[in-house]
Amino acid sequence: MLERKNNAANNADTTDREIIISRLIDAPRELVWEAMTKPEHVVHWWGPNGFTNTLEKMDFRVGGEWHHVMHGPDGKNYPSRSVYTAIDKPHRIEFCTGGTYKGDPNAIFEAIWTFEVVDGQTKVTIHLFFPDAEARKMAVEKIGAIEGGNQTLARLAGYVIKT
Repeated sequence: MLERKNNAANNADTTDREIIISRLIDAPRELVWEAMTKPEHVVHWWGPNGFTNTLEKMDFRVGGEWHHVMHGPDGKNYPSRSVYTAIDKPHRIEFCTGGTYKGDPNAIFEAIWTFEVVDGQTKVTIHLFFPDAEARKMAVEKIGAIEGGNQTLARLAGYVIKT
């Protein structure tokens, strides 16, 4: 679990290193969970609008690796490697992208995805945690991480509604 450093020894506020994006999806949590955790589903909706995916490996277990290549509408390939650091079915998934463990200084970001039942629908929240404020700023300004996250959740919603 990602934790904010709020103890007496380190009372740092981490909000300048975080991105939080949520969406209410009109589908049961079990279906949304399956779409996020099964390779035969995630390959169809992952990433912002216009992206396609090649899934190389998806070992969905704590310590398991997820390797995929996102193919952008710009013709470029964006390889990604993540390691699952925590799984609490069907509530929460945590993974480290670019690193191999929670707190890895080589990580691009750490992610927490939560799945909450709200009036028969599923509220999905993505919480991204970057190593520092500059890395977050770069992700927002150069990569479009907030818009990309919103588009990714919209694609997930569209996919599970059709399933």
